Formats: sequence, C-alpha cells, structure tokens
Amino acid sequence: MLQTTCIILFSVVAIFLPHGTAMLNLTLPGQHPDPEAVAREVHRKVNASMARREMLGVSEKEVASCLTGNPIDDCWKCDPDWANNRQRLADCAIGFGQNAKGGKGGQFYIVTDSSDEDPVNPKPGTLRYAVIQNEPLWIVFPSNMMIKLSQELIFNSYKTIDGRGADVHIVGGGCITLQYISNVIIHNIHIHHCHPSGNANVRSSPEHYGYRTESDGDGISIFGSRDIWIDHCTLSRCKDGLIDAVMGSSAITISNNHFSHHNDVMLLGHSDHYLPDSGMQVTIGFNHFGEGLVQRMPRCRRGYIHVVNNDFTRWEMYAIGGSAGPTINSQGNRYTAPEDPYAKQVTKRLDAGEGEWSGWNWRSEGDVLLNGAFFVASGAVAEPNYQNAYSTQPKNVDRISLLTMSAGVLGVARDNNLGMWIRGPNDGTVYFSDSGPEYTDEMSRSTMPLLPSRILILVSALLCFLGHTTTLTTLPN
Repeated sequence: MLQTTCIILFSVVAIFLPHGTAMLNLTLPGQHPDPEAVAREVHRKVNASMARREMLGVSEKEVASCLTGNPIDDCWKCDPDWANNRQRLADCAIGFGQNAKGGKGGQFYIVTDSSDEDPVNPKPGTLRYAVIQNEPLWIVFPSNMMIKLSQELIFNSYKTIDGRGADVHIVGGGCITLQYISNVIIHNIHIHHCHPSGNANVRSSPEHYGYRTESDGDGISIFGSRDIWIDHCTLSRCKDGLIDAVMGSSAITISNNHFSHHNDVMLLGHSDHYLPDSGMQVTIGFNHFGEGLVQRMPRCRRGYIHVVNNDFTRWEMYAIGGSAGPTINSQGNRYTAPEDPYAKQVTKRLDAGEGEWSGWNWRSEGDVLLNGAFFVASGAVAEPNYQNAYSTQPKNVDRISLLTMSAGVLGVARDNNLGMWIRGPNDGTVYFSDSGPEYTDEMSRSTMPLLPSRILILVSALLCFLGHTTTLTTLPN
C-alpha cells in the first residue's frame, strides 16, 4: 500500500511543479544507481561463457546439451543433477532482474490440478492456490497440462513457476498479473491466447480478495512491481501485449523467450506523462523475436532499456520504438529487416519531432544489421553514459545464433500457433495443429503424455520433492 501511495503522490506533485522531473527524485525500489555497470556485467558474463565454450572446443552435440555460451543456461544446464537442484536457477539471472529470487529457500509446491473454477476460493493443488500464498514457494508440475484461467492469475511475492520437465500452457482470462509485488521468476511456460477478463472478484492472498475491473488481456502484466525475471517462456496470440511493465515497475530481466504471432509485443512504461517510469530499468537479452510480429519489441516510455544479444527475425512496422526520451542501449543484436522497403528501419520515435528526439540517448553498438536494416541513433556522440557500456562485438552472426538457439520453452516446439492438442500416432510425441479456430474449449484439456526423455528427470525431481513439500492450509472463505 505504501508503494502505491508514493507512486500516485509523485505523479500528482509532478503535475503541479513546473520542473517536476528535475525537482523530484524518481528513484524506484530496486533501481540500480549505475545502469551502465549492469550492462558491462552482462557483457562480461556473455564473453566469459563464450570464451569457456571456445577454449574447451566442445562439439555441436555437446553445445546443444550443455555449454552454449549463454551465461544463464550454462549456469544451471551443465549440472547433470539439475532436476534435484532446481532452486539453483535463482542464482543464474543477469541484468537488472538478477536479484529476483522467486521462491528460493521456500517449499516445493506441486501443481496436481489444472482447473481454475473459483478465483476467490481456489482449490489446493491448483496453480492459483499456489501463487497467492504468502510464503516463498517453488512451483513445479508433475505432468503436462493446459491451465485455462477463468480470471487474472494474481501473484503474491516470492514465487517461482518452474515448468522444466513438463509442457505447461497458460491460456484464458487475463493471464498473469504481477501487481505491487516483488521477487517473481517465471520459467519455461507457454503463455498464449490470453483475453480480457474481470468484473469479478479475484483473490490475491489468503487474507484478501477484491473486485477486478476488466483487464487488457496481456500475457504477463507487470504493474508497480520489481525484481522480476521472465526466462525461457514462449508467448504469442494475446489480446493486448505479450509482456507489459508499467506504473513504476523496475529491476526486470526478460531473457531467452520466444515471441511470435502478435501485434503489440512489449510495452515498457505507462504513459509519456507518468514520471516514476523514468526510473524503470529493464534488460532484454537472448530472446528470439519470430514469425508474425508487427511492432513493440519493445516500445519504451522513459527509463533505461538494455537490449542485448537478441535475434530479431521478423517485424512488419518496426522493432524498437519509444517516446518521452527513454535511454535505449542496443548491443550485439541481430536485426533482419523484412522485404517491405518501407519497413527497413529498426527504430521508431513516437509523438516527437526530430528536434526533440535528436537528444534522446539511443545507441547501436556491435549490432548485426541484415537485409537493409538500419538503426537511427541519437544523442550526444560522446555521451558519458555509453563510454563504458561497450559492445559484445560479435565476431559473426553465429555467435548470436548460439546465444539464442534455445530461446523459448525448452525441449518442445517453439511455435504457439495451435488450435488444440493432438497426440502423435505411436511415439507419444506431442504435435500441434493449426487447423481450426484460434481458441476453443478443447484447449482446456489438462494432461498429455510426458515425452519419454523427461520421465527419469521428473521421477528424480519428485523423489526430492517428497522430502520437502508440505501441505498448505485451506483458504478462508
């Protein structure tokens, strides 16, 4: 409540001050005082991981299973017993969201029920029951499941959703809402076909539920929250944004995700006039921006945005846009322009003339620009903010390919262009069909057969969980 009050107060005071930005300290909780140092640390870890891979001279087969040069994946995937050391993942984040600990140190919670029938009194065993608890929880899944939400899935602080070892899809009403909380990790989950919901009561903690107006239909909505890490998710086909971070959110890392089939991909910043978003800091790294994307990868209002080592293979209008003078630090990305001769520019300034945006700090360093792509930089050439934020200077495009080769949910098809589940004829493999409507009730089926290669890992993990999982008390009515 205190954080909410402060953010609103800052906005109101700024309206009546002639020099509101200069007279207010717009520091946000979790804001790093030296963003360039964070950018340098990201590059140091990337270069160290790439050097380790090259020094060992590992084969392509070994790279696929372990060393990739991606510092996040190399941190945990090279542990052969990672399934029994799951919470080590919380130590692997980089960038501005590196302090997001999620449910580290808490109990393991196993989601055994894919239903979501009552958003006020969710059943024990459901995902909704887990994410609203007050204590830290590391949430896992014993089987593949489709979770069709009835309303927004409102998180409490200190939660990790860990989808490794299962194929988990979240669809339906509102999808994921992170509002005025901290320390959340969302890992290895499909999120798609999210639509507006609301005008209903929804529980946000064991002690509280409240009336929610209609949501936008974002895949993940980050609202006034900090220390958030979204990693190895596959997102597509939501009503509004795939990931939005607004209203004073900061300390966020969005990494190793696969985005496809969407118009407004990612919004960072509530509005041009919302001054607290000037303190927003977001790292966007090692993501794959793929088929069927139009714009906003991201679209930034204010703040400091580090876009590093991503692979942009599709856009119809532009890749990176902004307004209200955000700082955009683009380093070591690969931008492949579309065939449309009028859409070759990576960047787009909105709601500002050249006389205004020419002073915005937008930099492209070490980026690979293909098929006629071009990045329009701005700001002072000798801007001190960038003297030490050096580029990764990739030797060739293969380096970016290696860093992003596993973007999205691990071990399954990246594409979320599906209508319903279908089963392979004999081998138990999961296939997706694009025939039929974009969203049907058939998508609410809760389970599918596990891929054979994952069974041993899951059994080992469950044996570990049995020693640590406790039964949570029933929610009050």
